[in-house]
Amino acid sequence: MSFTKKMAVAAIATLLSASLAAAQSPTFFRIGTGGAGGTYFPIGGTIANGISAPPGARPCDKGGQCGVPGLIAIAQSTTASVFNNAAVQNGELEAGLAAADVTRSMYLGEGKFKGKPHPNLRIIANLFPEDLHLVLPKGGSINDLGDLEGKRVGIAQAGSGTQVAVLQMLEAWGVNRDNMDEAELNNSQSAERLADGQLDGYFYAAGWPVAAMVQLASTKGMDLHSFTEADLAKINEIIPAYIPSKIPAGVYEGVDYDVNTPAVSAMLVVSAEQDEELIYGITKALWNSNTRKLLDNGHAKGKQITVESSLDGVEALGVPLHAGAERFYREIGMID
Repeated sequence: MSFTKKMAVAAIATLLSASLAAAQSPTFFRIGTGGAGGTYFPIGGTIANGISAPPGARPCDKGGQCGVPGLIAIAQSTTASVFNNAAVQNGELEAGLAAADVTRSMYLGEGKFKGKPHPNLRIIANLFPEDLHLVLPKGGSINDLGDLEGKRVGIAQAGSGTQVAVLQMLEAWGVNRDNMDEAELNNSQSAERLADGQLDGYFYAAGWPVAAMVQLASTKGMDLHSFTEADLAKINEIIPAYIPSKIPAGVYEGVDYDVNTPAVSAMLVVSAEQDEELIYGITKALWNSNTRKLLDNGHAKGKQITVESSLDGVEALGVPLHAGAERFYREIGMID
């Protein structure tokens, strides 16, 4: 073989090798969630599993993963909504789970985030309602939030949407950091402190059942504060994204009564700078039959994550859909 032909063969081999490497090169997609004892983390893990299809994986039609070809999605434990949205805005995460009210405030630069808009935030889907749990020791009760003045209260982690909302609620009843002994803890830490008698109560917004509370209820026991209709209306006026909801009796051992409480929607958020084709593929994978099975067989809240409710409240929220997600919803007739 002549030198010229050898060079040509070598060049072709190099190109083929490069093409193969490119075809097998994975795309990593980090999803910010929340603490391991909450709901964001297991739900985020299920979504990550559903949308992934690593290079070399068996094809969907042959019993393999039915996600986006070449995508490796990873659920990362974080301090939740505020952190996730900021990290998505800054490109430190590709996606995140976040409460609707916090997402709106951060996108527009309102309230606590006044003058600090996060214009890159975009929605893929509304996921599920997050019910606010006000956890009390077994046998404990309060009339309203004003009774927490002077008490030792867990207000959730800094960087969480729960803390932002809870401080707004407490302020309406005259309670603030100056007249209560607040603790910034994640859900698992709060449950441990309550069980040890170091807290008089703590707040956590999440889709029930919450793992750390299931454990607390079955060991030391706990009670949940049920809000009056008047108090729910007051909270809704303060934070419109928090609407009246209910935690049914029996969700937690020993809590054998319906708990009336405010709830806010959890959203799957990405950056506007994410590739349209990628987000289209991810949205399509999120709602395929394979991911449906994963959601139905994972955390109990997964059953409430449906394509039919995926756009609930999104238009009123004022945060745009990502172009890739919008394209998918338009294709299936959910957007005109």
